[in-house]
Amino acid sequence: MSRIGKKPVAIPSGVTAKLDGKSIAVKGAKGELKFTAPEEVSVTIEGGQIHVAPHSEDKRARAMWGTTRARIQNLVAGVTKGFEKKLEINGVGYKAAVAGKNLQLSLGYSHDVMFPIPVGVTIVTPKPTEITITGIDKRQVGQTAAEIRALRGPEPYKGKGVKYADEFIFRKEGKKK
Repeated sequence: MSRIGKKPVAIPSGVTAKLDGKSIAVKGAKGELKFTAPEEVSVTIEGGQIHVAPHSEDKRARAMWGTTRARIQNLVAGVTKGFEKKLEINGVGYKAAVAGKNLQLSLGYSHDVMFPIPVGVTIVTPKPTEITITGIDKRQVGQTAAEIRALRGPEPYKGKGVKYADEFIFRKEGKKK
């Protein structure tokens, strides 16, 4: 039994959810998101709550049960509050700035890296060494943050590079004489 799948997803006030076959659309103050449930589960809306149930007891159906419920919860949370990821840049001369529809990053290469900002995501640089990524789709916000981090990941000796704000970098000692 899925502990997560058993819990219904509450629909808060100001949010509307529509079910069309396997597709669920959630609309709120921040926007609208859609999700298509897999064939192994059924989704119902009853009394201001969204219920997810598996069709059978095989392994894939039980796995999709909890996953589908979590994805629907993320839709509801996205249209009400939204999601945010913060990145930090460490290193001498490393900085970031928003230039139109691109994020301009100076990461120690011979050239500046221009990262195109995807549709549905907002990127803000409150300081030259901080990047804040916000949006209503949790997957898209996380993917954008991961792509920016991958441009110059943190290294273990001095910690230079792009890292998540809550990430801890294990440091190595370096050479000894």
